[in-house]
Amino acid sequence: MGEGELKLLGMWASPYAIRVRIVLNQKRLKYEYFEQDLRNKSELLLKYNPIHKMVPVLIHNDRPICESLVILQYIDEAWSESGPSVLPTDSYERAMARFWAVYIDDKVFFN
Repeated sequence: MGEGELKLLGMWASPYAIRVRIVLNQKRLKYEYFEQDLRNKSELLLKYNPIHKMVPVLIHNDRPICESLVILQYIDEAWSESGPSVLPTDSYERAMARFWAVYIDDKVFFN
């Protein structure tokens, strides 16, 4: 499942796009990066994220995955054999990691 072309639409200052880039690099995955100007949204961004029109968007074999936490889980599942796992293997620890990720998104990054 984890084979094929990877593209990432992001913005240099987006903590959400940065977290995806960290995991892609941690997994040693090759991807093409497309910097986005959110004041002047590209056709690529509008095509692959027509609902939120925001970054990050991971495009795997021309299929988009949106929202950074969803992207991280997708990467971890699709490339489970590449690099270290993003989430702990223990169910409780994995739930706690997800809790803190959502907490940081809601309280620190001020969606």
